[in-house]
Amino acid sequence: MSPSQDDVPFGGLYRGRRVLVTGHTGFKGSWLVYWLRRLGAQVTGLALPTQTRPSHHALLAPAIREAMVDLRDAEGVRDAIRGFEPEAVFHLAAQPLVRRGYREPEVTFATNVTGLIHLLEAVREVSSVRVLINATTDKCYLDLPVSGGYREDDRLGGHDPYSASKACSEIVSACWRESFLRQREGGPVMLATARAGNVIGGGDWSEDRLIPDLVRAAQSGREAEIRRPNAVRPWQHVLEPLAGYLLLGAKLLAGEPDVARAWNFGPDPDGHLSVAEVIRGFSEHWPALAHRLDPGPHPHETAHLRLDCGAARVALGWRPVWGAAESIARTALWYRRFVESGELRTGDDLDAYVTRARELRLPWASGGIARGSFAGLSESPGLSRCTPEAILP
Repeated sequence: MSPSQDDVPFGGLYRGRRVLVTGHTGFKGSWLVYWLRRLGAQVTGLALPTQTRPSHHALLAPAIREAMVDLRDAEGVRDAIRGFEPEAVFHLAAQPLVRRGYREPEVTFATNVTGLIHLLEAVREVSSVRVLINATTDKCYLDLPVSGGYREDDRLGGHDPYSASKACSEIVSACWRESFLRQREGGPVMLATARAGNVIGGGDWSEDRLIPDLVRAAQSGREAEIRRPNAVRPWQHVLEPLAGYLLLGAKLLAGEPDVARAWNFGPDPDGHLSVAEVIRGFSEHWPALAHRLDPGPHPHETAHLRLDCGAARVALGWRPVWGAAESIARTALWYRRFVESGELRTGDDLDAYVTRARELRLPWASGGIARGSFAGLSESPGLSRCTPEAILP
């Protein structure tokens, strides 16, 4: 017997939908493709070839149509969108690394800003697209002291090229939403942006990221070099923001235009941890781990970064499912099982995550896409219109 709509997460709204994931060969993209296929979507991908060895995408080997296209290739992006004719687009492709941004600022801006414009212009020309979710980052906020964490209407900016490029990506998204996509001939495209905190989970082998660095060190029997042990970040399992992205997409597909704005997706207060605290938690589940302090010098990075996710809780019915301890434990176990036996725990983790979300009675997990309440949520002028005040003081 086929499951009823009430038994399928996100109201069954992805079943049979044509969904494009850009950056599908990356860490977050590979998890999103896996989840979308479990939801019954017809998934396609647009990305560069896999950049790491191993690769979560290659290990999962999803049977999907894909185009290996650089976002900087406007014609290639346009041809891929035309060929796929997606109904929904999840834009995860990016140059995502802070330190690489310092080394390659031109590539970072060309990919994260000009590449986004190429995608938006292609979407304008393909009438099948109804929904676009642009996954940006918590690092798009100007590095200023705030109480309780950054909110969606706080100022955007960036000291380093990566952060600045993502602030620009937010402004570009707002500009195209208001200037072109809402009144597109052939029907509007509803665009939302999602600002997620630091994500962990199995399958990330990127350079210059804490968990992959720890795993590589444990595998090789050497010490991981830690740059800033006291830096505080909002840590969350990769499934947490992906649930937010999918919830945004489902609500927009269901016809909630007010959702087309910017949203934060981050952990509860217990997930705002220092690098040293994350390492201690990881070591509890993989004692072979060893590390030492790398005194630097290092380029500038924000010392304390916290997110206020109250808007997503109130208006979307989204909230974290796993606390910090559970997220770290599952991440360590995923890697340890893979290194020691080649086991992939991706499906087990997704099943456990959805099961726990149902136990918490989160509407998206049991099929409900209840309309949220936007009362009391301030419209952010810097996000809905392209005002320079939203970027820099």
